[in-house]
Amino acid sequence: MDISSRVIQYPLDRQSPKNNSKPIVNPAIFSFFSGAGFLDLGFELSGFSILLANDINTPFISSHQFSREQLKIPFPTFGYSNDDIRVFLHGNERISLKYWIRKARQDSGVVGFIGGPPCPDFAVGGKNKGAEGENGILTSIYFDLIVEQKPDFFVFENVKGLWKTARHRTFYDKMKERMQQNGFITTERLINAIEYGVPQDRDRIILIGFSKQFLINIGFYTNLPEITPDEFGWKKYTRYSRRILKDEIWPTTTPFAPNSILAKPEGIQEDLTVEYWFNKNNVYNHPNTDNHFIPRAGLARFMTIAEGDDSKKSYKRLHRWRYSPTAAYGNNEVHLHPNQPRRITVAEALAIQSLPREFVLPQNISLSHMFKAVGNGVPFLASKAIAKTLKDFICRN
Repeated sequence: MDISSRVIQYPLDRQSPKNNSKPIVNPAIFSFFSGAGFLDLGFELSGFSILLANDINTPFISSHQFSREQLKIPFPTFGYSNDDIRVFLHGNERISLKYWIRKARQDSGVVGFIGGPPCPDFAVGGKNKGAEGENGILTSIYFDLIVEQKPDFFVFENVKGLWKTARHRTFYDKMKERMQQNGFITTERLINAIEYGVPQDRDRIILIGFSKQFLINIGFYTNLPEITPDEFGWKKYTRYSRRILKDEIWPTTTPFAPNSILAKPEGIQEDLTVEYWFNKNNVYNHPNTDNHFIPRAGLARFMTIAEGDDSKKSYKRLHRWRYSPTAAYGNNEVHLHPNQPRRITVAEALAIQSLPREFVLPQNISLSHMFKAVGNGVPFLASKAIAKTLKDFICRN
């Protein structure tokens, strides 16, 4: 089957899209740079309604659709779009976005944008081209769209390099200031996925903005450009302090022994370990368990790396009784199974991203697209916690 045939794309005109869904009663979300939908899923399962999912990458959108079929979650009301995000700008007559936003406000009363533009140009180990890079430009375009369409709130997610690297931080601060000058009050936090129970050391910057009028409508009054972390409740759904990453309770390395049994060390937080999540998600019987790369050069190199040795950029071997390094499977980053002489499978990568066991990627996309979709996604438990925090704030009164 041609993968493009799996992408539902409603006619982008000004006619009411045909659907049999009931009027929207939950906060309405328009998702951009949706990928396979990890961030969207966290919002969907926290009481938000995804109305549109957009990503230019057709295999990602196909994966988004396929996973919702498996999870029995309704498709977005206004469907899927694999257009470049630029088509939504400047009143393009072919696009119904303004109409859809107006209808969503009538039905649900609250409209938000969520998105994490591609990040290689800001990543510490990436292209580092910044705001001028091919991907970096998309961050500016996402903010352009927010200014033009004026949702009640927006969520922006990206790598910590945008927030930590000096020249990228200058760009980030300008974007944030621009949002504030255009009527949004913002709040931000550098999160780590492990804080939310994800078995992974993964930093990300999250910026959330609310229109001033919307804040007034929900009874939150401020003359300041930012909402404090305590006012927003950023830590409400965190389960662990990021200090747990540095605790000496974790094992370091263990000599590699194929198919070995290794007793759980005393004192570790078991639910943050690779082994726990592999078992939780039944990865060896998962539909994506056979999806992994097989090396052309044989297994020799795979046999020499100790369990838990993640000191190099590539050929990191996971430790079964420790959390994973950041799930990044492109740019020659290779993550190895703790006690098998092979790379990890898509099923195992999904577990490391804390996806539900029932989340499955389709078999009709390439392995490269599978791993890229997983590595690009926001860890599910983190996305769900952010969504619940946002929902609580919105429903404060």
